[in-house]
Amino acid sequence: MQVDPQAPELVHTDFLAMMNATSLCVLIHDAETQDIIWANPAACELLEWSVTELRPLKADEMSSSAQEYDRVIGRAWLQEAVEKGRSRIEWHYRSSTGRVVPTEAVATRVELAQGPAVMVQFRDIEREQAVERELRQTTAYVETLSRHTAAGVVVLSPEGVVEHVTDQALAQFGVARTDMAGHRLDDVASVQIDRRGDRERTGWSAAVGAADPIATVRLRLRRRTGPGPARSAWLGGTLERMHQPGVVEFVLTVYDISERVRAEQAYDQENYLARYNAMGDMAMAIAHELGQPLAAANNFLAGVRARARTREGCAEIAGATEMLAFGLDGAERQIERAATIVSSVRSYVGHLEQVSGRVDLNDVIEECLYFVGLRADPAGIEVELDLCSDPVPVRCERVLTGQVVLNLCFNAVDELSQCGPGSRVLRISTGTATYDGKTSGMVTVEDRGRGLTQDPFAESFTSKERGSGIGLALSYRIITRQHGMIWAESREGGGTRFAFTLPRA
Repeated sequence: MQVDPQAPELVHTDFLAMMNATSLCVLIHDAETQDIIWANPAACELLEWSVTELRPLKADEMSSSAQEYDRVIGRAWLQEAVEKGRSRIEWHYRSSTGRVVPTEAVATRVELAQGPAVMVQFRDIEREQAVERELRQTTAYVETLSRHTAAGVVVLSPEGVVEHVTDQALAQFGVARTDMAGHRLDDVASVQIDRRGDRERTGWSAAVGAADPIATVRLRLRRRTGPGPARSAWLGGTLERMHQPGVVEFVLTVYDISERVRAEQAYDQENYLARYNAMGDMAMAIAHELGQPLAAANNFLAGVRARARTREGCAEIAGATEMLAFGLDGAERQIERAATIVSSVRSYVGHLEQVSGRVDLNDVIEECLYFVGLRADPAGIEVELDLCSDPVPVRCERVLTGQVVLNLCFNAVDELSQCGPGSRVLRISTGTATYDGKTSGMVTVEDRGRGLTQDPFAESFTSKERGSGIGLALSYRIITRQHGMIWAESREGGGTRFAFTLPRA
């Protein structure tokens, strides 16, 4: 034993004092006869015998009467310690009042001055066994409940790592335990706050922020694996923050809400169709009502222009003639554009058929640049043009396709007007793209704005601070009815890229 040279050396009476003071129970048995020759105060207190009373006792007099605590087994256990130096057992002692005390006992051979002996150290484990029984019982209750309920339970860390998952939850997620336990929840499902006005908030961090202490969430599964039928696409449930001393965990209770989501989607589709039909009726009414006023306005402008020509010789208005002509040209150009759009809408919505022809996308962009400039220039937005060096012939309705271009550009202008001067660049380009062996003409509109927070084509009517919010929905219908595709994606380096393709003529 290492002893501090500056401290006084311990003597044998010190070790006896420590043995008497410990709460660990100690019995000393003779190695040959296995009789008790000494017991410390803790052992005497637990067994309710004095040392004098313990010495003559045999195993069957101080042990449980159960067969597994028979005297023969006890002597064999002590003999094993004599022969091998150490032996461990769970032994049930019996006190003087008849109380049975379950203990964990360790027998160790020791060499005393008078010869070999066996030192038995034991402690009362009755309370530990009771706690263990309660835990096993609680675990059995939870497992039984999880098997017979439609809800699954997932325990997660604050970082979103799955710490525990029930079998029912694994079945609902459709993954193996090894694919979920120890992995992030975001790896198997996308989390969404299921609260009115908050469904755009997605991701684990948003869910944690809303769980104060509980939040309702939706989860859209990223993958479907494992045996059995097709897995649910959507799960719903609650995320609850559990505060334990020194530990913060989250309990996610989930259940299948696929049918409910499908019903919501069906309702949204019906609502969209109703609004789309109403939109067609409004378009027809607008086209009918605006036709005559536009024609009348054009006639008035023509009259003003004719009257101005008759007064060109008058010196007092000679300087204003050029300015007047410029304003009249611009007004006529806008009215002609509006009249053409009204005519195209009437044909498109009224007949519900495709009015198409061979069109060069480069020409469509050139026609739109004037109107894009009217919106972009006052906002200090630079328009970059990257047109294909060769014609890009496609089959489409020329005016309505131009309206799609204008709508995408106007949306980009609105976005860029909220950004700093260094980011106010709008880029329009044309080219070709090949999908499934078929070549299509393509138009791309890019900005350096704040980027996308969700798919802008996911809802029928988008929300904007200004405007009706139906522009993208109309653009989607115009392009898809002409057998094209339209989409949006985040641009590398920040911003958004909108693009559409049309069949090459």
